[in-house]
Amino acid sequence: MINMVIDGRQVQAQTGWTVLETARQNGIHIPTLCHHEAVEPSGACRLCVVEIGDETWSKIVISCMYPVAEGLNVKTDSPRVKNVRRWILEMLLAQCPASPEIRALAAEYGVQTTRFVNHDPNEQCILCGLCVRVCKEVVGVSAISTIGRGVHKKIGSPYGVVSDACVACGSCVTVCPTGAMSARLDAIRGVHAGREAGKGGK
Repeated sequence: MINMVIDGRQVQAQTGWTVLETARQNGIHIPTLCHHEAVEPSGACRLCVVEIGDETWSKIVISCMYPVAEGLNVKTDSPRVKNVRRWILEMLLAQCPASPEIRALAAEYGVQTTRFVNHDPNEQCILCGLCVRVCKEVVGVSAISTIGRGVHKKIGSPYGVVSDACVACGSCVTVCPTGAMSARLDAIRGVHAGREAGKGGK
């Protein structure tokens, strides 16, 4: 077992665990959006940041991918950590202002507005990639993909072509932290296109 400290509390971890896993095993809360036990961590949302180090030196890291080490000193709720999370939540508010989950989480940190530019007031997706990863790693069909770049980046079917691979298992909807995937599933499966084609044939 590895001995370390989280928020002044002596805890133990197993070799190979991350800081986030260790915190959760010891009942210590660290907020996450893109993390799910069923898939490999990606560090996409950055909300799980923690501070490691001591009074003379420290740095901010993402706890979902940072490995535990003997004697590691972790702070999950320091002023520095809170400040970084507020910045992240401001960016998320600009990216997906229509998400009640993001607005509620931001409010917990006192974030009500954002200084960043919003490109779509109806957007709910935070582009965490959980839906893509669960479809590939758990379901094994890769019917969902991240397409486009920059402000045009979005979740859809690979190459923007309607996917025949989708088995309608609902795993992507289940893991989505904001509920955004519910509105995208039909478009990925081509349900709307099929309905329109059916109308045209009548």
